[in-house]
Amino acid sequence: MEKKYAVLVVDMLNDFVTGALKCDRGLAIVAKTKELLDGCRKKNVPVIFCNDAHLKEIDHELKLWGDHAIAGTKGAEVIEELGLCDKDYVINKRRYSGFFQTDLKLLLDELKVNTVIMTGLHTHMCVRHTSADAYQYGYDVVVAKDATDSFTEEDYIYGIKYLKETYGAEISDVDTILKNL
Repeated sequence: MEKKYAVLVVDMLNDFVTGALKCDRGLAIVAKTKELLDGCRKKNVPVIFCNDAHLKEIDHELKLWGDHAIAGTKGAEVIEELGLCDKDYVINKRRYSGFFQTDLKLLLDELKVNTVIMTGLHTHMCVRHTSADAYQYGYDVVVAKDATDSFTEEDYIYGIKYLKETYGAEISDVDTILKNL
């Protein structure tokens, strides 16, 4: 079967990169993430942002992590450097997985996607849970190792290892992914 790709960009939001849940390591992946997104857009590979958009004082996740990426705030917006454009898609999520109670699966199916390329934050949490659901729904998973990260190197390595061993994710770098599209 021919591969039909989409890129899932998980939580590359102001609050995750520079705001309430700032991750310095998130800054380090911006350039490679932008390179991947620009390359995919040129090759008509759909770019889908899976963004936290929490309801203040309601969402369960806020009890653990405090207020972050509250829907409608600057903190819940995609970082400017990634150049969100008109042909990109945005899926708002209120839990770790981009699939949970969203229309991400419907969108991927309508786009006839069978392989998702994972980018963003955090390999051991939101990237992991979105990858888990992608796997459960039968999508192949590719992880852009230089366009994903976590709060710590340990969390990053744990997440990458888990994705590879548990879901058979292909772990690759941006340059290789773009060559294979």
